[in-house]
Amino acid sequence: MMDRRNFLGTTFALAALPRMAAAQGAGKPARIGWITAQQEAAVTPFLAALRGGLADLGYVEGRNFTIEARYGDNVVSRVPAMAEALMRLPVDILVAQGPAVTVLAKLPRTVPLVFAFSGDPVAAGLAESLARPLRNVTGQTFMSVELNGKRLELLREIMPQLARVAIIANPLHPGETLERANSEEMARRLGLAVDYFTTQDEGELDTALATMAADPPGAIVIFPDAFANQNRRRIIEFGMSRRAPVVSGWALYAESGALCTYGPRLTESYRRLAYFVDRILKGARPEDLPIEQPKVVELVINLKTAKALGITIPPSILVRADEVIE
Repeated sequence: MMDRRNFLGTTFALAALPRMAAAQGAGKPARIGWITAQQEAAVTPFLAALRGGLADLGYVEGRNFTIEARYGDNVVSRVPAMAEALMRLPVDILVAQGPAVTVLAKLPRTVPLVFAFSGDPVAAGLAESLARPLRNVTGQTFMSVELNGKRLELLREIMPQLARVAIIANPLHPGETLERANSEEMARRLGLAVDYFTTQDEGELDTALATMAADPPGAIVIFPDAFANQNRRRIIEFGMSRRAPVVSGWALYAESGALCTYGPRLTESYRRLAYFVDRILKGARPEDLPIEQPKVVELVINLKTAKALGITIPPSILVRADEVIE
């Protein structure tokens, strides 16, 4: 007897295949819907990376594919209406990133969804495991929980006298509890005290920064997600004012003034989305394509920030850096 998961997966795939087959068979370009709750400027490099990945696979925009892009300008509640408009066009496949992913996954739709997502797909209800996606979705997760501990190790190597670290995290981010557990375990091993601040909105961030201002930590670690991205400059500037270097997971933070970042090279992850798009347009079911974790991890050092804080980056770290900002 077919279980509900397999039945739904088959139903979604059969509903989408005629549209894809007709488009491909008639020589009509496949129509890809790109949807994000963020502002266009914030994700332009990622859409460019997707286009580059498609080009690597032989796709030529305007000839065998087109992209319909929709942006929510940091208002997540706009996502359902944007998705509905894209599906009415119709599109053959949706590609989404950030907070839009969990919203789209819950919407009734027959269109397959490929995602780039900073959270844990299992905690978000997108998969039973990375090998078993659900809800007609698959894609890339940027989360490798163990990288959180590695960032603390980097901090200790850079600042041997470091005694206390503040962590800023969004409790609504799927997988945050796993990241916290990994970070606190590594902090115990390194002999670091941890002040943990949950910040899911501006008010909580205000409170966290006020508390830190009264008793500054030696360094600040940010768990990256959409909310942290929007407030990264404020947090980094606060850290600089208290001589507390900031460390996070994405190069964007180092480019914005964080001391260093260690985590996935996001443009490579978005480029990899083209593989999923290609497979699905050729008839594969999303449920049969395991969710992937980043294959390329990078270390970015901001020497300008280090000099401003009077911190000397050890040669052993500089030689491992993929990029040094001077």
